[in-house]
Amino acid sequence: MQPAGYSAPRRFGAVNGRGLWTLYRRAFLRFCKFAVEGTLGQVVSSALFLTVFTLALPERVETLGGVAPLVFLLPGIVAYQAFHAAFENAAFPVVYDKLEGMMGDVLMAPLKPWEIVVAYVGAATLAGLVTGTAILLLGALVVPLPLASLGLVLAFGALGCLLFALMGFLTGLWAEKWDRYAVVETFLVLPLGILSGTFFTLQAVPAVGRELMRFNPVFYAIDGVRAGFIGSAQAPAAVGLAVLALLCLALFALCWRLTAAGYKIRA
Repeated sequence: MQPAGYSAPRRFGAVNGRGLWTLYRRAFLRFCKFAVEGTLGQVVSSALFLTVFTLALPERVETLGGVAPLVFLLPGIVAYQAFHAAFENAAFPVVYDKLEGMMGDVLMAPLKPWEIVVAYVGAATLAGLVTGTAILLLGALVVPLPLASLGLVLAFGALGCLLFALMGFLTGLWAEKWDRYAVVETFLVLPLGILSGTFFTLQAVPAVGRELMRFNPVFYAIDGVRAGFIGSAQAPAAVGLAVLALLCLALFALCWRLTAAGYKIRA
């Protein structure tokens, strides 16, 4: 017989739904707190890209599917800004929580390592999608975009944001200070985006460059999102989806394993 006032310990099943939701909600609300400032910066940079290319491109230039240059450019710019936002919103919270000593509280919570990964990465993926949607809606006021397949836009947009969120989580685990985070962003994230076909087609680069671009997974994400709008792609959609899905699974497994091992997050 248990003494008066005794409370049995809470038992959790295969998934600690309340704990997972709480950590996910905390991570997403952190994005919401600075969403206006963060999204505004992405909008300004997107507008600058469009302005520069509008002034630099000749009046008649051959683009994919024969669409206008700005119609070709806008989906790629929106997609990359969404992916970049997903990376930032995964890497920044992990580094911040480590440096401020809050990661210990997360590790002491009754959460499995994969639940921690899902919470951080899931919130960052949603943050990327929200940012991309906001930029797209504003950009569509200036550049009238067609919509060939909403399914392709959502599938490639979600997989691209998930890929960058996983990369951001890994960066957060590895980075012990802010300059390491900046190194990854400068020497990995930006080159992957710039050399992914965001601003040009495969036909615009030499043969060697075309083959190298096909090894860049971001190329498939950008190409898939753009195909969802203009209806023309440079790579088969099935190939792009398979590449992104397999890479996301591999990175998730790595994040899970490193979190379980306490890699640079456990004293």
